Amino acid sequence: MSARTLGSCPTSPNCVSTQAQDEGHSIVPFRYRKSRAEAKEVLKEIIRSLPRMQLVEEDETYLHYEATSLLLRFVDDVEFLLDDEAKTIHFRSASRTGYGDLGVNPSVWSRCVPL
Repeated sequence: MSARTLGSCPTSPNCVSTQAQDEGHSIVPFRYRKSRAEAKEVLKEIIRSLPRMQLVEEDETYLHYEATSLLLRFVDDVEFLLDDEAKTIHFRSASRTGYGDLGVNPSVWSRCVPL
């Protein structure tokens, strides 16, 4: 796997990650069959179809988006890490403010899974 890792989740329930070890934050990573570059492009196309998602950082194996909520303009950090050796996309979505997220962070991942 690349040297880059995703940040850990705080103890609050406003974060999910495929790299989290605890049940409250952990979600299952997604496996891909294409090349890493192809999988990344498909993922970016899916994200482009989602409202209020802004790409803020990208490299060969990593994508970082900011997702802004419609009404209150809260910002969530949404990160993807493509592990070509394991053909796996790791994911982390975390709210920057507040304690909960009303299920928003897991729903971002579920909208990306069709990859």
